[in-house]
Amino acid sequence: MPATVGERVVHRRYVPYSHAHYAGNLVDGAYSLGLFGDVATEMCIRTDGDEGLFASYSDVQFRAPVIAGDVLEITCELVKAGTRSRVMEFAVHVVARGAATETAPGAADMLDEPLLATSATGTVVVPAKSS
Repeated sequence: MPATVGERVVHRRYVPYSHAHYAGNLVDGAYSLGLFGDVATEMCIRTDGDEGLFASYSDVQFRAPVIAGDVLEITCELVKAGTRSRVMEFAVHVVARGAATETAPGAADMLDEPLLATSATGTVVVPAKSS
């Protein structure tokens, strides 16, 4: 399948408490970048039949915290396809957040509106097509 601008990949992921890195169960920003790598890999497999390799990120913005117990939706959209390069826009949205209480330690709430936590643009390269 040829790389098609506008193609999208969406993943959902629960953030386990083992990934909390800071006080208040805050997760480090690198967690979101790892998730971007996952959706970019699927995009490259879909469009090029290869996992591809990240070349760069630009315009990475950490807009809201990611907290252990969150449910995240990670999106990737192909915005430009060169001969070997693929430019993608990424976003991590929090769609649910833990709401633990003493009597309900596993309680959580779906958010009325997803919360944009991280966004970025990235460039991935794929192998040249064989003739």
